[in-house]
Amino acid sequence: MLKFTKDHEWLKVEDGTAVVGITAHAAEQLGDLVFVELPEVGKDVEKGGNAAVVESVKAASDVYAPIAGTIAEVNEAIVEDPSIVNSDPQGAGWFFKVKLASAGDADELLDEDAYKKLIAADS
Repeated sequence: MLKFTKDHEWLKVEDGTAVVGITAHAAEQLGDLVFVELPEVGKDVEKGGNAAVVESVKAASDVYAPIAGTIAEVNEAIVEDPSIVNSDPQGAGWFFKVKLASAGDADELLDEDAYKKLIAADS
């Protein structure tokens, strides 16, 4: 099941590891991405802390860690070709995988219905 943050990150938890990326809404708001900087594997991240950076033709933006843990893997494909994030933000455009410090962290995030209400209120 997907979970979402108010900062427009998504995550999917599988076996104690969360796959993290930015939402389709965030990718659309940013426009065409031209640069992605990912965290180092093995780096500890804090919930809500800066984890990655994206730059688009419009702006640069931080990508936050939706949960605390240790970076287990990064998606090098989006560094080589940032447009993957624009074309498939919640699939092949994932950013990194985090080994969870606490499985309960994800429970505090938004479900899909709550996230849709959040972005509807923003528009």
